[in-house]
Amino acid sequence: MSNATNATLSRRGLLATGGALGLGAFLAACGDGDTGSGSGSDSTAAAASGPWSFKDDRGTTVKLDKVPTRIVAFVGVAAALYDYGVTVDAVFGPTTVKGGKADVQAGDMDVSKLKVLGNTYGQFNVEQYAAFGPQVLISTTFDSAGTLWYVPEESAKKIAALAPSVAVSVYDRQLTEPLQRVWALAESLGADMKAAKVVDSKKRFEDASERLRKAAKARPELKVMAGSAADSLFYVSGSNLSVDLEYFKALGVNFVEPPAKAMAEGGGWYESLSWENADKYRADIIMMDDRSSTIQPADITKPTWKKLPAVKAGQVISRSPEPILSYDKCTPLLTTLAEALETAKKVS
Repeated sequence: MSNATNATLSRRGLLATGGALGLGAFLAACGDGDTGSGSGSDSTAAAASGPWSFKDDRGTTVKLDKVPTRIVAFVGVAAALYDYGVTVDAVFGPTTVKGGKADVQAGDMDVSKLKVLGNTYGQFNVEQYAAFGPQVLISTTFDSAGTLWYVPEESAKKIAALAPSVAVSVYDRQLTEPLQRVWALAESLGADMKAAKVVDSKKRFEDASERLRKAAKARPELKVMAGSAADSLFYVSGSNLSVDLEYFKALGVNFVEPPAKAMAEGGGWYESLSWENADKYRADIIMMDDRSSTIQPADITKPTWKKLPAVKAGQVISRSPEPILSYDKCTPLLTTLAEALETAKKVS
């Protein structure tokens, strides 16, 4: 990436177009703000009655006369709430891919029924947002300042004037914390957190966590690398800021850790490597960014990639740097890594 390009991309843009790891299709992502359409109906499946308040991770308490039903949310948050029975009709962020199919971050939602206010980073149709009549906007935040994820900086004030917002932090903490926060948020919005499906999803997550802990303890010699692919760069993530990697590390997983100096350009999230240097770190298992803004392993044609020991051994698994924050969706992340540790050969 040239210095000129560096000057045009904020750290938020870097994270969005390759997540805490890469750039991916940044130029393609800078669209003209075209949006999809959805039902626009009242959105909470089982809203409680009476006044509503929620204190978010910025320390801000949102108070409304009643439980909000016209909710606008970052797509990953909407997908998590959907798993708990709370329906969000209007979203922003990666919702559909080519052909109108659901993006990985849309989870189980029927994307054809969603009003999409912006599908890529930098897109957010303020006029459609206002017309929707939002009661609350919900997103994650990737920094200590509480900046709302995928809310464009240039229109943030206009958006904030139309409805209060709630932020769930996914910055420098373990995965269990935002999972608990979204659980509490869903409950406040009227979700039945005692439903058998919900209770079972949490139990399965806890069981998967214990499985990963045991696998990591049994195979401490295995090195795991978190990577992301773009046309000209390969990104290697450190584990100190990402909610998933911090949690996996706490469970004992042995990660490749680029030095802080090497990750400075990536805001402490990742180190950028040219493809010629993609073999800088040796790993037995590689976790690759699964988001649509990045190049997926099957489509990587770089010779250095194909020569990596973990690639040659078929020990490449997917990773969700922006996990859908429901227990149901996070459990497979744990089981996939646990299985990889249980079966991998030492190749580094």
